[in-house]
Amino acid sequence: MVRIRFGTSAALVFALAALVSGQDKKDPPKADPKPADPKVDGKRFETRFDFDKKTKFYQESTTTLTQVIKVQGQDLTQTQRSTFFFEWTPVKLEGDKAFVKQRVEGVQMTIDISGNQINYDSTKGDTPTAGNPGLTEFFKKLTGAEFTAVIEKGVKVVEVQGKADFIKNLATGSPQMETLLSKILTDDALKDMCDPTLKLVPEDGPKKVGDTWTRKGTINLGPIGTYTVTYNFKYAGVEKDLDKIEVETKLEYAAPKKDDPNAGGLLFRINDGKLGINPDKPAKGVIMYDPKAGRVASAEITINLKGELTVAIGGTDTKVELLQEQKTTVKTADGSLLPVKK
Repeated sequence: MVRIRFGTSAALVFALAALVSGQDKKDPPKADPKPADPKVDGKRFETRFDFDKKTKFYQESTTTLTQVIKVQGQDLTQTQRSTFFFEWTPVKLEGDKAFVKQRVEGVQMTIDISGNQINYDSTKGDTPTAGNPGLTEFFKKLTGAEFTAVIEKGVKVVEVQGKADFIKNLATGSPQMETLLSKILTDDALKDMCDPTLKLVPEDGPKKVGDTWTRKGTINLGPIGTYTVTYNFKYAGVEKDLDKIEVETKLEYAAPKKDDPNAGGLLFRINDGKLGINPDKPAKGVIMYDPKAGRVASAEITINLKGELTVAIGGTDTKVELLQEQKTTVKTADGSLLPVKK
């Protein structure tokens, strides 16, 4: 329902040491200077998201998810593939803040829950879709949704405008649904979803090849719990005129507090849990940044989660084991990436 993007990161810090021998009495003959490599020597990664140009750009984000839940000796498997097509329009600059509108151009969704399939594709017009009609109608209302991200100093999203109208439209007049959506679609979740920078920008200036930096964030999903995410980035150099940044994610999960008024509203309640990156499968990825266009060109990020939750259903606590693999790919273009309707 909400595309939460964990930009993967890992702290791979390499220290380069030059060993100089001072034992020779005479200086060794100087070798011919090596020609400078413009792609490495002196190259610095300087993100400048050029929102002042007011030039639209388009993005396609696809997430493939496989989830295995073990409950009372049974395995429940869910697979999901979702593709969102976005249109980004820089609107205005006010001091050090840029206002950028995000519009959902289209949605493709395939969900398989233990053999029960739900399919939706907005690019096929009024073609009938398989699965739950109510859920299909919900996906349909995602198309055309608009938000305005307020980005401070080109570094981080500090506000998302349009949340109230979005929730009201999805709730379709149901006060119960509106309350639930308000709990899940938190400000943190929307900031993460509406971030065209993928949290890539270093807060302390340009980086040389081999340099690393860290960004942290907290995503509060109300009754689902809170994720504290650490993104570790490394500037790996230049490939085909694009800056290559390696990323790896560290993640900590906290279940909703028992006295949290936003912890209810679902058919179950998470009372406790330990969930994080699968230690056998580090969450790594690569982001390619286009310095000429001033934006992310593409990204590929894989996250594997593993953990155990205590879930209360009907007042009874049940232990739930969770294994999840999530792969997200992003690509950006000057023109719409939305498939032509057939």
